[in-house]
Amino acid sequence: MHAMQYEMTLPADYDMGVIRARVARVSPLLEDWEGLGLKTYLVRERGVHGSPVNQYAPFYLWNTVEGMNRFLWGGAFQGLVDDFGRPAVRQWTGLAHAEGTGTRPAFAVRRRLPVPAGAELTALMEDAVAETERLAARDGAVLAAAAVDAHRWELVHFSLWEQETPEADGDVYEVLHLSAPGLDRLPRGRQW
Repeated sequence: MHAMQYEMTLPADYDMGVIRARVARVSPLLEDWEGLGLKTYLVRERGVHGSPVNQYAPFYLWNTVEGMNRFLWGGAFQGLVDDFGRPAVRQWTGLAHAEGTGTRPAFAVRRRLPVPAGAELTALMEDAVAETERLAARDGAVLAAAAVDAHRWELVHFSLWEQETPEADGDVYEVLHLSAPGLDRLPRGRQW
């Protein structure tokens, strides 16, 4: 499993209806994308749920590197680049994925944490797996995942919820749409 996200921070007075219309228009294109576990079309709006910014920030869980690369280099990503410029694309190696009992995600929470220098890596990664399982077991959780960027030494915890929840700490996003053609093929549990 591989996690990926890019963020486009937009002007404070940006009409977020433009993003909502874009998502409605382009989301069918990934409904059967080979290699994609899921894509969540996420937004934050300034002043809503504590967000200081307007932002479009899709988050992906990939089953295959080939599917991710085909998305990035095969032309699909170019439409976004043409419309908004080329954002930095963050990528993390999957640590864990767990399913919750919720079914229709309305909110997502993403928390990024530095991996402290000198940390015992096995214990820290096991804690990340346990946190994934803890989040997924909460009422209203649709799924939870954890991944790590070993270049920047950063952990990311990502979770989807049926409603806004205090159970997960981090940046809160509204889920505009979920494309999940390969969700059933995402490996469950610890990834090593």
